[in-house]
Amino acid sequence: MQRAMRLLEAVAEHEHGAPAKQLARETGLALPTAYHLLRTLVFEGYLRRDKGLFFLGEAAERLGSSGARQKRRSTVVDTLADWRDAIGAPVYYAMYRDGEIEVVCVSDTPGIPAVEEWADFRETGHAHAIGQCLLAQLDEEARRDHLDRHPVQSITPYTVRDSHSLLRRLERMRRMDPVTERQEYALGTVCAAIPITVGTTAATMAISLPAHQADRLPAATQQLQHAVGRLLGSLAISISI
Repeated sequence: MQRAMRLLEAVAEHEHGAPAKQLARETGLALPTAYHLLRTLVFEGYLRRDKGLFFLGEAAERLGSSGARQKRRSTVVDTLADWRDAIGAPVYYAMYRDGEIEVVCVSDTPGIPAVEEWADFRETGHAHAIGQCLLAQLDEEARRDHLDRHPVQSITPYTVRDSHSLLRRLERMRRMDPVTERQEYALGTVCAAIPITVGTTAATMAISLPAHQADRLPAATQQLQHAVGRLLGSLAISISI
């Protein structure tokens, strides 16, 4: 396994391919051993051979892509943890993908707990700030399609009562303004979400606080908004994770 990895690393160093003899020399392998391993790697799809030269195959490229995604996700996790500690509130990262609300990452601690998902976030987007923020970024047809599949229902006494009222609220929202909700999803909790639009993908960063700390929400939201704005142009936040 270790020798095969050395060969893969050697091939990766040669954008225009390399012959078996050169790869054997660079990895310190006997030529017969190198030939055997190279044939196996070609058979498994990790390498491909063209006119006597070896190149990375589709299987190796998929591994590289997966590793890059993991690195981006790790960066997002670390970033959310930094914001959580600085703001003193749990931080959520969510996006609208394939017609559904998806909470990608949540950063909390025992002392700063996230909201318990007691009702499926995907089905109750009308009731929480994350869902409302994502729905507000969609066009009218996509919003109505979502609500046809996930009808408005009362979650707490403060939840919007029907889809017509929700759609009117969403239409009034300015595209890049934060979205706040107070006890609409969970009694005793207030939330705010910051819209993030990259290309055609709707995403959001959000925070939640206990209702007795509601007076902190505007300042905490502004702090999150500034943090997102500073980082949005970098690779630290990737819509594709």
